[in-house]
Amino acid sequence: MAAEPQPKALTRKPLLLNKVEGSQEVVNMAAIVPKEDGVISVSEDRTVRVWLKRDSGQYWPSIYHAMPSPCSCMSFNPETRRLSIGLDNGTISEFILSEDYNKMTLVKSYQAHQSRVIMILFVLEMEWVLSTGQDKHFTWHCSESGQRLGGYRTSAGACGLQFDVETRHVFVGDHSGQVTILKLEQESCSLVTTFKGHTGGVTALCWDPIQRVLFSGSSDHSIIMWDIGGRKGTAIELQGHNDKVQSLSYAHHTRQLISCGADGGIVVWNMDVERQETPEWLDSDSCQKCDQPFFWNFKQMWDSKKIGLRQHHCRKCGKAVCGKCSSKRSSIPLMGFEFEVRVCDSCHESITDEERAPTATFHDSKHNIVHVHFDATRGWLLTSGTDKVIKVGARNVLWL
Repeated sequence: MAAEPQPKALTRKPLLLNKVEGSQEVVNMAAIVPKEDGVISVSEDRTVRVWLKRDSGQYWPSIYHAMPSPCSCMSFNPETRRLSIGLDNGTISEFILSEDYNKMTLVKSYQAHQSRVIMILFVLEMEWVLSTGQDKHFTWHCSESGQRLGGYRTSAGACGLQFDVETRHVFVGDHSGQVTILKLEQESCSLVTTFKGHTGGVTALCWDPIQRVLFSGSSDHSIIMWDIGGRKGTAIELQGHNDKVQSLSYAHHTRQLISCGADGGIVVWNMDVERQETPEWLDSDSCQKCDQPFFWNFKQMWDSKKIGLRQHHCRKCGKAVCGKCSSKRSSIPLMGFEFEVRVCDSCHESITDEERAPTATFHDSKHNIVHVHFDATRGWLLTSGTDKVIKVGARNVLWL
C-alpha cells in the first residue's frame, strides 16, 4: 500500500538545541548521555567519541577513540556505563566509561559475527549481549564470561532487534520483510513464530513492553503496529513517510511513537488513540461498485462489449474498484493514513471531518537520518545522519 502525496506539516515549531559536527564519515548511531549534557557516537570513520558540552555552548570530544574497523552500531547502558560497540569486521568490543566520561577502558571483545554487526542490545537483567549481523545470524553472549550462549540463522540480514525481559522473547526483523520471535533460555533458543506484513525489508523494530506492542519500520515506507500481547492478531499500518523508515523510538510516558525516514522526515505519532486495522484488499474480476470488467477479464469484456479498466483498491473498505468509482482522495488517520489515499466514492462521503483530524505531527530534520534516540527524562531527541552531523532537539518537537 504505497503512500500518496505528503501531508501538511503541523504547526508547532521545533527547536534545535545543538549540532554536533566533526565526524569524517556517516554517524551510524549516537545516544544522549542521561543526566549529562553529552552525546556518545560511533562512526564509519572508525571512531568512538564522547562529546561533552563546554562553557562555550559547543560540544567537544572528551573521548576520541579509534577502532580497528568502521563502527556500525552501539549499545550504552547508563547504569553500568557499559558501552558495547559493533564493528564492520564482526567483532563486538565492550568498554566501561569513567564517571566523568573522560576515559573508556576495554573490558572484552566478542567475535560475534563473520561480517558487519548490524544491531546490539545489552540486557542488564540477564547479563546478555544480543546481536545481529550481515552474516544472517542472531547471536547472544554472556557479558560476564564472554562465552557465546547460542545463535539462530535468520532468512536474511537482520536490521531490527528487540527483547522482552519478562518473557525472554527476542524479536528479529530482516531484509526479507519477516519478523522472527525466539524464546531464549540460558544456552538455547526455540522458534516461537514468524510473521510478515511488509512488502519491503524490515529496517527497524521498537517494543513497548507495557502495552505489549511491536512496531516495525520498513523500506516500503510504512510502519506496522503488531498486537503481540493482546493475542488478537491485530496489525495496524501507519503511513507517514515518503522514503524508507530508518529508525523508531517510543516515548512510554506520552504514548508517542517517533519514526525517522531517509527523506529526513520525523513523524511523531499519537498512539493513545484507538486505531482501526486496515482491511484486506479484495479480489475481483470486475469493479465491485459498477461491475465494469478489469482489463484481464476478457470474457466479460467480450460479452458486454466494454473496454477493460485498471484495478484499484479503496483503502477504507478494501474493495476492488475502477478509477471512475474511486476518483476521490482522503486522509484516514485512524487507519494510519496521514497522507491522502485512494478511497471509493461512497467511502469518501462517509468520512467525517473529525475522522480526518491528524493523529501525527510532521517535521523536517533537514538531514538524511540513520538513527534516532529519545531521552524521556528531558524530552530531548537526537538524530544522526549520513551528512556526518548529530542534531539534538528540545522537548517533543524537533527543529526548524
